[in-house]
Amino acid sequence: MATSIVKVLGTQASPFANRVLIALNVKSVDYEFIQEDMSNKSELLLKSNPVHKKIPVLIHGDNTICESLVIVQYIDETWTNGPSILPSNPLDRAIARFWVAYIDDKWLPLMSDLGKAQGEEAKIEVQEKLQEALVPLEEAFVKCSKGKSFFGGDNIGYIDITLGCILGWIKAIKTMLGIEIFNVTKTPGLVNWGDRFLEDKFVKGAMLEPEKLVEILKLHLAKREANNAN
Repeated sequence: MATSIVKVLGTQASPFANRVLIALNVKSVDYEFIQEDMSNKSELLLKSNPVHKKIPVLIHGDNTICESLVIVQYIDETWTNGPSILPSNPLDRAIARFWVAYIDDKWLPLMSDLGKAQGEEAKIEVQEKLQEALVPLEEAFVKCSKGKSFFGGDNIGYIDITLGCILGWIKAIKTMLGIEIFNVTKTPGLVNWGDRFLEDKFVKGAMLEPEKLVEILKLHLAKREANNAN
């Protein structure tokens, strides 16, 4: 089964699709990346994810798996020859799952709030919430990494992939809007971790460079301003 053809439906600008590509790279799995147009969803996407009709989708042989974190766990359990993404110790796995849930349920929604914020004061308020919500992750990094480079130790793991997939957008937001989310005073460990993550061999090529994301962000903001004008 592990040798079946692997395809990924997504967009390279999607941090959730990036999670899947990074996980496949960690396991040295060859795959075909199928770029989706989310304004004109393909029949393959609608057929592969009829419930949510969202990316990413992993197609492995005749099977389809949806939802980024579900896919990452599937990849880890299917391709067992490569480095482990989730810790092997049950307690460490539980801790990793806890912080991954924190990122997706508590922290990432604040990123969405930042995108919706209107006016300088509203943006600063969300920025402060984002920075404060990273403080527990700074503490988690110290405990999980045990003095090594990543949450996963010497290699990127489950928490790294879950949080790291948004780093390109964080850099793009800082460039475009001047909003700093990873603060060297409040979360110095995460700042250095983020730099290492983006330079990791499994990450490069899986994520768009921040410069390209800036161009996408410019188009998005221009479109939003045009809609507001109407």
